[in-house]
Amino acid sequence: MEKKKYNIAVEATLEVIGGKWKCVILCHLTHGKKRTSELKKLMPNITQKMLTQQLRELEDDGVINRISYNQVPPKVEYELSEYGKSLQSILDSLCAWGESHITKVYGDKHDVLEESILNQK
Repeated sequence: MEKKKYNIAVEATLEVIGGKWKCVILCHLTHGKKRTSELKKLMPNITQKMLTQQLRELEDDGVINRISYNQVPPKVEYELSEYGKSLQSILDSLCAWGESHITKVYGDKHDVLEESILNQK
């Protein structure tokens, strides 16, 4: 692997978890293993192509594991890797900041936050 130069360490973090969907995927996986179809239901606005791409990138970066079961029909699940679990406090902080931001901008967070297991903290 070619050595890369970063101006600031947060660039390396954002390279792995940046973008619109990666943190959302990771937050869902903090609640346990999920199949692709489950993730798609939890994130109805993501396209199947984008979900597949983001899952591959997260797997390539070692933050999630892809578990393939040898059965018919084929079954694949995704889970946080041990390395990925080290992102838990960052993800919790991002969620907490997001809730504060929503409250600051919109008032009652329940007016704009979807009902979800992730929003019941």
